[in-house]
Amino acid sequence: MPGQATDHDGCVLRITPEGAGWRYVGFEVYRIEAGAHLRRELADRETCVVVLGGSCDIRSEAGEWTGVGTRATPFDGPPSGAYVPPRTAFEISARSGPVEVALGHAPARRGAVARIIGPSDARLEIRGSGAMERRIHHILMEDAAAESLLVTEVLTPGGHWSSYPPHKHDTDDPPRETALEEIYYHRLRDARGFALQRVYTADRTLDETVAVRDGECVLVPRGYHTVSAPPGYDLYYLNVMAGPLRQWKVTFDPDHLRLKG
Repeated sequence: MPGQATDHDGCVLRITPEGAGWRYVGFEVYRIEAGAHLRRELADRETCVVVLGGSCDIRSEAGEWTGVGTRATPFDGPPSGAYVPPRTAFEISARSGPVEVALGHAPARRGAVARIIGPSDARLEIRGSGAMERRIHHILMEDAAAESLLVTEVLTPGGHWSSYPPHKHDTDDPPRETALEEIYYHRLRDARGFALQRVYTADRTLDETVAVRDGECVLVPRGYHTVSAPPGYDLYYLNVMAGPLRQWKVTFDPDHLRLKG
């Protein structure tokens, strides 16, 4: 899914559950110019704000945080952001220059405590080896308080595979597997590049492979999925997930399970 022309709020990408044809995950990306601000309030949804690049102030009814964001682009270090519970108005203001922010949101009745998410709060994991190695920052996974959202970001070097071996989480069968809708928001260090993403089911009633450009999104409603970053094009993607149970339990494609490190 490509981005859109910037609207009056600075929104360059918006995905609603209604538009996606599913129940849980919503996603928005904004570019806020210096001196401008964005105000949002989601009555029945909790929100994870991720600063993609630049620095901002975040003010809410539950707290205020200044100077949020320490990287110029998603490739320049760990993330910063904030968690905002439902029924909480918040405002994001750019500081000395433009700031890019992503908002992932999902249904919540009470949510958790509003808080800043600093670079040291994003748990680092190096997953895979060789051409399957990638760097993961866990922003809002099960070890961080929330009601339904799961959020993580992944940096995949050019020439490497990610979300590999292919796995799925479309069946509500815990603890073996949990049903989670998922969004992949892609960025490339060099915007001339592209990534490849495949989404497929065992019976191949869904079997899609797409070339993804910088700033585009892939929706994963079901099926196994995997991503490839071509040589020369470092890839970043932000995952936002939610479902009936807030656990990340996956099943790997048995044809490729032997490759799991």
